[in-house]
Amino acid sequence: MNTVFWKQAAFFVAALCFATAALAQYIWVDEKGVKQFSDVPPPASVPNNRILKQPTPMQAAFRADDSGAQTGASTEADKSAPPMTLAEKNADFLRRRNKQMEKDKKAADEAKRKADTAKNCEHARSYARNLESGQRMARTDKNGERVFLSDAERARELQDAKHSVADCK
Repeated sequence: MNTVFWKQAAFFVAALCFATAALAQYIWVDEKGVKQFSDVPPPASVPNNRILKQPTPMQAAFRADDSGAQTGASTEADKSAPPMTLAEKNADFLRRRNKQMEKDKKAADEAKRKADTAKNCEHARSYARNLESGQRMARTDKNGERVFLSDAERARELQDAKHSVADCK
């Protein structure tokens, strides 16, 4: 019974969302006397007395605009500009998409660089702790044999590790 309630509630919420979108409609009479119905505002050439219905400011605030957020104080140049053609809209969309992709790529590269830096710093700290612990440290030479670090080599490696850790801060 509980799942039936949630299904009905979800259906009701979805229906309510679609109903509010239907309220944000414009109705106006064009120069030929034909009623026009649209969810976008009529052209600037249509006088206000020919607009029969328009959404209330609250409904218009909830409506998402394709060209981004527009303020109510648009300039006269914006109102008198002819509507964008499909090719112009497509070019604008592609330009915005490319710009967003570049921005996302830069953010991903920056995040990867920071993660790599943090990983390298942690390795340097770990290596410095191991060198300071006093246990014997070995490395493999070019022949693949294990060679233990002498005290002088250990001191040099420890100094290099401390410089690397200092660069992390």
